Amino acid sequence: MDPECCEVVVTGPDADWLAGYTRTLVEERLAACGHQLTAIRSVYRWAGEVHDDPEARVALHTRRALVPAIVARTAELHPYDVPCVIALPLVDGSPEYLRWVVTETRGP
Repeated sequence: MDPECCEVVVTGPDADWLAGYTRTLVEERLAACGHQLTAIRSVYRWAGEVHDDPEARVALHTRRALVPAIVARTAELHPYDVPCVIALPLVDGSPEYLRWVVTETRGP
């Protein structure tokens, strides 16, 4: 529908940290909003060992052009050495909502 919009998924150590991070990105207009899941469990390999840890996750709605800025800002703010930051295309949706996402984020 609108190739300009995407969803950026970021995980963090806990809900409190992620809430502050999300607020910062919305205040800076890097994202129009963030939908947070406060309790997820991540199983991953790190430094040669398998870990199983509680985390939190946020889905940020933004413009594709802002993904590099979100990646850079996340690197500045995030406590992890290699934070999960991935962008997914929004292939369809409410035209009014997608216009709102564009309006509430920085222009290119």
